Order: sequence, then C-alpha cells, then structure tokens
Amino acid sequence: MLKKEYSKDLSKLNSFGMKVQSRLFVEYDSLMDLVELDFDELFHPVKHIGAGSNLLFTGDFPGTLLHSAIRFTEVLSEDAKGVRVSVGSGVIFDDFCAWAASKGYWGVENLSLIPGEVGASAVQNIGAYGVEVKDVIETVYAYDTKEEEMVHFDASACGYAYRDSFFKHAEGRYIVTHVVFVLSKAYAPRLDYGNIRAALGLDETSVPKGLTPQQVREAIIRIRREKLPEVGKVGSAGSFFKNPVVSRAEYERICAQHPGVSVPHYEVGDAVKIPAGWMIEQCGWKGRRSGNAGVWDKQALVLVNATGAALPEEILRLESQIIVSVRERFGIELSPEVEHL
Repeated sequence: MLKKEYSKDLSKLNSFGMKVQSRLFVEYDSLMDLVELDFDELFHPVKHIGAGSNLLFTGDFPGTLLHSAIRFTEVLSEDAKGVRVSVGSGVIFDDFCAWAASKGYWGVENLSLIPGEVGASAVQNIGAYGVEVKDVIETVYAYDTKEEEMVHFDASACGYAYRDSFFKHAEGRYIVTHVVFVLSKAYAPRLDYGNIRAALGLDETSVPKGLTPQQVREAIIRIRREKLPEVGKVGSAGSFFKNPVVSRAEYERICAQHPGVSVPHYEVGDAVKIPAGWMIEQCGWKGRRSGNAGVWDKQALVLVNATGAALPEEILRLESQIIVSVRERFGIELSPEVEHL
C-alpha cells in the first residue's frame, strides 16, 4: 500500500527534531508498491530515507522523500554453525539486534541500540564497539530505479569501507528492500573495544566463558545509555563526525605536539584511527552551547538540539566552529558522518 502526504511535517522523522517539511512524502510497505511507483511523476529531487537518525535537514526538502515500511524477519537457512536471515529494510535495526540476541545468535549484539532501520544500516555500514554491519551482511537486495528491476549485491560488491558503501555514491539509484545477514551460533563475544569488559564486570586479562549474546547486548545498551542522549527526548543524530584515520607519522606528530598526553587510538592496518570525540573534548567543546545547539556533556562526538528549538543553521554553525577548532589544534580536518540534506 502506498501512502502519500504533501507538505509533510518531518519533525518526528528526523532524530535531530528539525522543524522542516517535505513537499511530498511517500511510504510503501511492499516491493510491488515500490516497483509500480512512477518516479517520473514525483517531485524532484527524490531521496530515500530511513528513520532519519543520520540526517541533518538544512531546510525544507523541495522534492519527494521515500520511506520503506517493508518489515519482516525470516530465517532462510540454518545449520550447526549459524543462520541466514532475511530482514526487510523498514525493520528497526535494534529490533533485529534484540531478536538475534533472544535466539542466542552472535554477530550484531555490539551494534545494539544504534538508531535507524535495516536498509539504512546496509547503506551507511553502521558500526560500534569494534563491529561493522558489513561483517555480518551476506547480500543486499535493492530496486534499481534506472533499469527498473530488482538487483542484488554480495557484500564484497558493496564497496564497504568505514561508514561508507557503494550505495552512498550511486546518487540514489538503488533502493534497498531487504538484507540477508549471516549470524553465528559459535561462541564469539567481541569485548576488546571501549569499556565492554568493565560493563560486564571483567578485567582486561580474563577469558570470559559462558556469556550470551543477550548479556553482551545488555552491556552495550548500558554503556550507550550512560553517554548518549535518549532518542526522542534530546534531538541528535548520534555520532556527528567520523573518527579520522591518519598515517602513523601523523599520529606520532600529534603525540609529539602533546607531550605527557596519552592520545587514544586504534590500529587500522598501517594507519591509526583517533577518536574525534577526544579531539573535540580537548578543544573545550564538551558540554558547551552555541545558541540552541550544543555538544552533549557526556560524549563530545554528539551534537544536540539542546533546547528543542534549534534551527538547521545553528547546528551547521556549531559544526563549522568545531571543525575549525580541531584543525587549528591538531591539524586534522574532521568530516561529518551525518548526511546533510
């Protein structure tokens, strides 16, 4: 069934809570509806969105926003090693994480409580606590709006990289309809990123036995709730900036410029990833306000609609100020993870 709304209020369809409108909003709940949609009759530009949890609307959207309400979770095959699961693009991603944990399947528990929907997760290559969704994706199914046919891509063909994929650079050509994930039955907790071990009451050297995906999921949820604003109560889009990946020489330069300071980092092959939130905090932005926009007081990587009345330009101004501060202090150019529309 197709649902069309004109001058659609998007206040509750973007987690920043920007009070903007879309000229036309179209929601579909089946593949047939999507295939039969006449794209030539829609107001342009046409943009597909998920739950709006990784978006910053910079003003009213002049064209058509599409949204998937295709929601199903189906086990395709199962053996002693694991399961293959097909999940509709409109399923809330954390609902899928909850389902997997309840079944005792490993793979997505570290991604718990990341806001958004399954379709967007495959486009954004969401990640947290040492895991990226590409690690468990087998196949992405999509509708090709140019050739007007269904297509599918193995994970290896999706061009996955840090918060990136082939789909993000295809100018909206492909609309994800469902994703096939491969989850494991083998005991495989991933605990060595962030403070997961501490949240589970483990020390740094212990070898945990008998943990369940549900226990790890609950620990991740506790960690996220302690440092991130609650979705629906404080407007934000989660992590606003990407964590920059720099050369080892660049990392050593930063360390030399900050003697006596332990610069947090993570090895990424021959390169080094430095937490953007740490750099923002070092620049004094944590907990600060700029008009109605602000930086979350428990996690400097998160920009918030502090009063609920922030205008898009206030978020943009704060973004720019932070980028300049980090550039001047560390010589590194931050890039937003949040998509600007």
